[in-house]
Amino acid sequence: MTHALAAAPAARTGRDSIGLLRLYRAELRWIFRRPRTLAVLGLLALIPIVIGVALTLVDPAEANGGNGGGDGALLASAMNNGFILPVAALTMTLALLLPLASAMAGADAIAGEAAHGTLRGWLIAPVGRGKLLAIKAFGVATVSVVAVLAMTFTGFVTGLIISGTDSMFTLTGSTLSVWDALGRLLVVALWITLQLWAVGAVALAISSFTEHPMLVVASVLAGTIVFTILGFLDAVSWLHPFLLNKDWSQAPAAVLMDPLDMSMLGEGALRAACYIVIGLSIAYSRLTTRDG
Repeated sequence: MTHALAAAPAARTGRDSIGLLRLYRAELRWIFRRPRTLAVLGLLALIPIVIGVALTLVDPAEANGGNGGGDGALLASAMNNGFILPVAALTMTLALLLPLASAMAGADAIAGEAAHGTLRGWLIAPVGRGKLLAIKAFGVATVSVVAVLAMTFTGFVTGLIISGTDSMFTLTGSTLSVWDALGRLLVVALWITLQLWAVGAVALAISSFTEHPMLVVASVLAGTIVFTILGFLDAVSWLHPFLLNKDWSQAPAAVLMDPLDMSMLGEGALRAACYIVIGLSIAYSRLTTRDG
């Protein structure tokens, strides 16, 4: 009888916990099994290819003779320049499509699971609320990383195929080696990824208050549009330094100049970090009081 009791497994207690890496792998399996996630990532990866092919069909004289600014000027510079193509594609999609991918991931992370009834299993499982939020945040961050790296890779390869390895030069005329160009593209990719993490953190904060994923996506995109409009209004210029998307249309182009100026990129990174801290703090505060 004594030996039987000794061999019996110990009773589980509420303090038992599951490994963080195991939970992260499970979250990734859940994320990348969603057809809409794969569809969005696939479409984003195709955008640089479509832009590159379209630029080969444009008359260079017409492109250079245009007086358009912003993205139009960047696209014109991307013709016959394999280094500028991925930067132009990332800058264009940063206005709406890339934030949409992060917003969708943040919406599905909490609100989506609440709508399907699976979030309650997380809340009653032996998993701390902080660990739960960390897993969800890592999942959203992973989607952002994959989206940005996929666009960077397809854009760079498309540029090499169309223009060749001798087409890597900055807007100021400096010629770059392939490795120098990759280093600058990595800087842009990391900076844009950080911006998307901030969008994802805001989406997680909103997602923790609702069970409707589409409401989260609509709120994030509406906020992005409102921020863009406010950025054009001089009457609220005091508010501009606090707008997350303040330098989204200009900061990535900093790597296209020589010498490289990191001031705008650094300011944007600091702003995004503040949004991440605020967004995750709100989400954690809500999750600690949520039961279902």
